[in-house]
This record gives sequence, C-alpha cells and structure tokens, in this order.
Amino acid sequence: MDRLKQCIAMMDEGIGRVSGIIPQMPADEARLCRLMLMLGQDIEEELESELKPNKLNHSEFLTLMILYSRPDGISTPGELCEYTNQGATNMTRIGNALVKRGLISRGSGASDRRKVVIRISAAGRRMVQKMLPPMFPRLANMFAGFSATDKRQLDRLLRKLAGNLDQLGESRHP
Repeated sequence: MDRLKQCIAMMDEGIGRVSGIIPQMPADEARLCRLMLMLGQDIEEELESELKPNKLNHSEFLTLMILYSRPDGISTPGELCEYTNQGATNMTRIGNALVKRGLISRGSGASDRRKVVIRISAAGRRMVQKMLPPMFPRLANMFAGFSATDKRQLDRLLRKLAGNLDQLGESRHP
C-alpha cells in the first residue's frame, strides 16, 4: 500500500475513534482539513524535488514566480511577504539569497524613493523560463484521472474555503 494511502487510512480510523468518544466533533471537517494538510505537504515536497537541481527552495521559487508574473516584474517586500506567507525576516533572507545569485535586484520606488522595490532580473527571468517546462509533466501527473469538470469543481471549492478562511482571519484580527 502507498504511504499516503496508509496515512489516510490511519487518519480515518483515528477520526472515527475520536468522534465515537466526542460525538459533537465535526468529523467530516476534521478529515478534510487533515487531508489538505497532508496533501499540501506532499505537493510541496514534489515541487521541491524539481527545484533542488536549481538550488532554490519553494519560498525562493515562489518569490521569483510572483515577480515573473507581474507585468513590470516588480513588487515590494510587504507584498511579497503577504503573497508568499513569509515573515519580514525570512523575506529578507530570501531576497538576500536571490540578490546574491543575481536573480533579483533591490532598488528605490520611482514615485517614492523611500519605498523599497524588488525587481526580477534578466537572469531571474531566464531561470524561470528554464525551470518551468520540466515541471509541467509532474504537475499534470498530480491531477491524472481528474476530468476538466473535477478540476473546476475542486478549484471552486478551494476558493470557497479560502473565502471562509479570510472571514475567520478577519474575526480573529478585527
């Protein structure tokens, strides 16, 4: 039996036992949360294996991808922290590593010289263009057996969950 299948079977048994002891436990919701956490970790590990040959970690790659996808290739440290879910200290470390490799640069904002902007370099663009195509087959294989309808439905449900999480976050941080 595959590792994830074993983990899922053990999770199902555990949730079944706990919900037998504590009947008001929302077992379906607990199961879904645990599944997403498990799968998220494995998805990240799969993607990290593609990044290792390029000496990048997931946070560095995500930072490059955000900059690459911006029309002007520019963002601010605050935006990058928010979009990558990293703290300021870790984003500084990520930025330093990418600057050292010549993949991004730091500078002042055009309209406000006090504002720090981060820009993807030509070398950073080339790195992304080189790295992405070999990742496509692995990404496609993760969703093998999913119909276009399955993928749209999963996308819709995950976005719905994201909206719920935003609302929870707002109630936690009024």
